[in-house]
Amino acid sequence: MPAGLIALALGGFGIGLTEFVIAGLLPEVAADFHVDEATAGWLISGYALAVVVGALGLTAASTRLPRKATLLGLMVLFIAGNALSALAPDYGTMLAGRIIAALCHGAFFGIGSVVAAGLVTPDKKARAIAIMFTGLTAANVLGVPFGTLLGQALGWRSTFWAITVIGVIALVGVAVLVPKSAADSDAEAPSLRRELSAFRSGQVWLSLAATVLGFGGMFGAFTYIAYTLTGVAGFPSGAVPWLLILFGVGLFVGNALGGRLADRSVDGTLLVLLAVLAAVLGVFALVAGNGIAAVIALVLMGAAGFATVPPLQLRVLSHAEHAPTLASGANIAAFNVGNALGAWLGGLTIAAGLGYTSPLWVGALMTVGALIVIAVAAFVERTSRARSEKIREDALPVR
Repeated sequence: MPAGLIALALGGFGIGLTEFVIAGLLPEVAADFHVDEATAGWLISGYALAVVVGALGLTAASTRLPRKATLLGLMVLFIAGNALSALAPDYGTMLAGRIIAALCHGAFFGIGSVVAAGLVTPDKKARAIAIMFTGLTAANVLGVPFGTLLGQALGWRSTFWAITVIGVIALVGVAVLVPKSAADSDAEAPSLRRELSAFRSGQVWLSLAATVLGFGGMFGAFTYIAYTLTGVAGFPSGAVPWLLILFGVGLFVGNALGGRLADRSVDGTLLVLLAVLAAVLGVFALVAGNGIAAVIALVLMGAAGFATVPPLQLRVLSHAEHAPTLASGANIAAFNVGNALGAWLGGLTIAAGLGYTSPLWVGALMTVGALIVIAVAAFVERTSRARSEKIREDALPVR
């Protein structure tokens, strides 16, 4: 495994920790700044919105810059944002620090996916992307629980100082371990016009739609999972963090499995995984009242949901092969748009009185939508390829 992948995974770990650990520290932060829960919640939703802006805006702005230099600049932005959060004297400064850190999120994973794929041979691209995203899953499995414990023991600022240190280590790792030749291996110099040309492809747009629906379906269900586990499955609230660690284990396994399978067939893998995810979400809704069955379904939801991440990212890259950077960043934005859409729709069903299993049904329906999109995209691509081959055969001289 190229050492550069470890540096990219470490950067992903720090970014994932920044995104998720705030949920466990929100009460302490709100109390320190004397704001209510709804206001404190903007530290999460504001971050998500900034991810979308950064994924598109910063990626577009940096298209003419060397990718390794861009990654280093993004890590500096990440370090500055978390240091500002740790030092924040008031809520407004804290929110500003969160937004600054979030701006690097989408661009780092978008550009990092391209760099990770360039570090390995073509038959291992999905696995390389999966390794980089392993940092994100590790942040859920290990970083969030321990980051929350650190913040509760030594104050929430200590957690953000720890994340800042992780950012510094990742910065050094990218500088030392990521070879410039692999990071900027395109034959043609990158340009914004060339990057925008990727969006002329209908396959790129279909891939983005599948990302919004597929990952959004899983995340929408996950957003309200604590209510499902306590209000339906009957677990005490104190058990939820430990159950979420099991969910994180599912993420970790699914990410690795999805990377391996996608290197064989991207569309075939997505068709299977999305069908499995839709089934798991539907079954979860049906068996949520049984504690043991609910735990099994929770782990399977994490595994099936995150197994789709490498193939979804690789599909965009494969259809924007000559202009991958902005398309890759757009797919990271699509993940976050899906997160927001799934959470919003799930919240609407709960508010409508449909119960705490209703977000699972919403997630299942969204995932079925993603499955249909991929099936259509695969059919169109196969038909187009067959037509092109026939044209080439007809153009051959008759002997």
